[in-house]
Amino acid sequence: MPVRRVKYVSLRQLLRHELVSEEDAGTQALIRRLRHVKRAREFSRHEFLAMCRWKSPRAMGKCRGNSAATIRRVSRAALAARSERTRMSLLTSLHGVGLPMASAILTLIDPRRYGVLDIRVWQLLFAMDSVRTNPRGVGFDLGNWYQYLRRLRDHARAMGVSARTVERTLFEYHRKVQQGRLYEWPRRGIV
Repeated sequence: MPVRRVKYVSLRQLLRHELVSEEDAGTQALIRRLRHVKRAREFSRHEFLAMCRWKSPRAMGKCRGNSAATIRRVSRAALAARSERTRMSLLTSLHGVGLPMASAILTLIDPRRYGVLDIRVWQLLFAMDSVRTNPRGVGFDLGNWYQYLRRLRDHARAMGVSARTVERTLFEYHRKVQQGRLYEWPRRGIV
């Protein structure tokens, strides 16, 4: 397991003691720049590319393959959708947008309700028995994302903080307790 033994008996305890309430200045500036998107219920190609660059600069080539018209059409439909699954399915229809990228887009637009789907956070949730599948935290499916979102929101509600604050706290704690390389995983039979 790429995570050393966690010293907390529950996620609630971990969150209480390790809470990261300050957002990175660059991320906070981007969130402020995107504040209007939630009300407007659409985002521009320029805003889309800024969100993609924030999450994964490596994906920019694919993300640039989306036209301004396609981005506006998809963003309108996604942000108007009542179903989380529909919202995510629409966003992932854009070139270069997988579940982690789509979750980042939603997080930047509405950090109170969303957190970024991330390998570090998933591995920590798995290590603490909060999720029971996909121990490596790679190759997420829609069910994984929805389960992840529910966990973040449950803890956010209980703590009186945003889902992004929960996600970021777990991300930072994983960095503290990580062993080896992030994507390193023992072969079968080797522990």
